Amino acid sequence: MLHKRSLAGIALAAAAIAALAGCSSTSNAATSSASDSASGSGDWGTATSAKSAGGMDALVKAANKEGQLNVITLPPSWANYGKIIAGFEKKYPDITINSANPNGSSADEVSAAKSQKGQDTAPDVFDMGTAVLSDNLDLVAPYKVANWDDIPTDFKDADGKWYYDYSGLMSIGYDSSVIKTAPKSLKDLLGSEYKGKVAIKGDPTQANEAASAVYLAALENGGSAKDIEPGVDYFGKLKSAGNMLNVLPTQATVNSGETPVVVQWSYNNLAWGSAGGSAGNANWKTVVPKGTALGSYYNQAISVDAPHPAAARLWEEYLYTPDVQNLYLASGAYPSTLAAMEKAGTVDKSVLAKVGKAPSDFVQLSTEQAADAATVLSGKWASTVG
Repeated sequence: MLHKRSLAGIALAAAAIAALAGCSSTSNAATSSASDSASGSGDWGTATSAKSAGGMDALVKAANKEGQLNVITLPPSWANYGKIIAGFEKKYPDITINSANPNGSSADEVSAAKSQKGQDTAPDVFDMGTAVLSDNLDLVAPYKVANWDDIPTDFKDADGKWYYDYSGLMSIGYDSSVIKTAPKSLKDLLGSEYKGKVAIKGDPTQANEAASAVYLAALENGGSAKDIEPGVDYFGKLKSAGNMLNVLPTQATVNSGETPVVVQWSYNNLAWGSAGGSAGNANWKTVVPKGTALGSYYNQAISVDAPHPAAARLWEEYLYTPDVQNLYLASGAYPSTLAAMEKAGTVDKSVLAKVGKAPSDFVQLSTEQAADAATVLSGKWASTVG
């Protein structure tokens, strides 16, 4: 959702947007699609719940008629999205998912929504970090899934504009064939043995995952959720020591040895190791530093200009079912309805036992703190780290 995900190069992002725009249809086609979806079952472009526009059967019928769903910045290895997308298409075979810019950032989601507005290639839904979303609430439409009450009150907007989906913990992934002694903290990465070996997931001014690495560094170095400057200073030291790589880490760079150490969400580090099967790196290990853990829920939201408004709403209904929430959990990401599923007995207990309960005291920046942190990063990152 960053790297939301990761920060793609400006030229690559521009090329992707241009290519999509070049093959897209006109705003009239998108408007027609939205109109068609509403046929006989209410206006899905403005529906705030399935019940308000005819119920789930009507929603499925309208979504099937649209036949398409546009998602963006959802890598298959990210929080089990490969299996989640495949599951949706199996359950709803009349709907094809178009997955754009899988290695993009939250900022890329916003850019695509604005540049492709009115086109049938525009994003239908978002999976976005809090700081970017809070600055772009005009892009989202209110909608409440059927099990809205399963999402804790402080995990959602009262009007349904956004709702948490999953969180991991910021972690250190490392290649144990290269790094013989497991790092215990980010401070360890300042050592000479890490020269030219440490990468984060893009530009923290654009990507929530990269920004969260800075937040964790702040917590380790006397800062707090209200004061992330020590985190920026830490990465300035990492860069000065020659330890920080200017490389966007991916499964490929991990497998090739180009990025032997990556600071990213725990579920992504786990997915790049043995859990990734033949695509993973069997030597890749994951460490969540001891002390105060840093987490961050990503947010689901529906685009106010979704070209496939019924499919967008059906996607959200699907994501919040216990089956999909358990898929998030299986990746090592803690779903927002976990407490409700534990109470109802719908959580996969074997998966929960393997993953472990989420720390009750992990730090997550509030919307206001994330906005303040974004201001600090915007003003200080380039001059301190470059």
